[in-house]
Amino acid sequence: MSDMVGSALLRRYVGRRLEALRRRAGLTQEQAADALQKGRATIARMEDGHEAVRFRDIDVKAMLELYGAEPEDGRILLALTAETRNGRRKSWWHDRTETELPAFFALYVSLEDSAETIRQYEVELIPGLLQTRRYAEEVHGVPTGYIDDDEKQRRVEVRMERQSLLTRPRAPHLSVILNEAVLHRHIGGREVMVEQFEHLLDLTRRGNISIRVLPFTAGVHGGMAASTPFALLTFPADPQSGEPLEPPLAYVDTLTGALYLNKPGESGTYQLVWEDIDRRSLNEDESRSMITSALEALREA
Repeated sequence: MSDMVGSALLRRYVGRRLEALRRRAGLTQEQAADALQKGRATIARMEDGHEAVRFRDIDVKAMLELYGAEPEDGRILLALTAETRNGRRKSWWHDRTETELPAFFALYVSLEDSAETIRQYEVELIPGLLQTRRYAEEVHGVPTGYIDDDEKQRRVEVRMERQSLLTRPRAPHLSVILNEAVLHRHIGGREVMVEQFEHLLDLTRRGNISIRVLPFTAGVHGGMAASTPFALLTFPADPQSGEPLEPPLAYVDTLTGALYLNKPGESGTYQLVWEDIDRRSLNEDESRSMITSALEALREA
């Protein structure tokens, strides 16, 4: 399996397969824990793919036997659990999840790091993956009194480090749709916005990044139903089974928490919203022209 598939994603996939086998065997977590002489919390952590779980062969084999797993299922799961112990690629965020990353955001960062495609709709500001440092510093400075200067700088550093996933080998494809209002909301003054718009135009030249604008002339659009910015993530498939390692995810961020929506009816609804705004947005060339016009207006001001 590709080294580009992060450990967190693989663990979650293994956990879901173990849970499916347990349910197929007609066992509750409590019953499985009693039979395996484990605590119910241990079974729950394994099925959640918790980072602290080692997935030892002896434990996984005992579960497979208890659940009556088919030989092929057992072979695949033992191979996958071995990969979780194989010293897989350590991502930048591993050392930050307990400190600089809010707990509700740490999971998103780990999933973003393993995504195959990332689609984002933004209403008010440039998305974090596309921000310059000075723009990010301005954004993290509000509301006054929410975080201190040290925390602000930590969060800016995290944001800058997140952007490295766009330039690594086999980087995900990022598609961004910006409400036109984003281009008219001047953050940090003229110099900050000139630098930010120049950065956006540079990013449009990369093959794995698409930046488009939803113009005011589009009128009513699906993003109004969502009412907030959101991201849609899709993930690589397991080469053994062909199944996605993680269901498609819709992510909605708030100031103090987040929504992780991966049930088909949930993520599917956001997919409909994306399809609607995708139809109404300018194409890439038209969007680049609109960003260029905004940049030139600032330079001439």
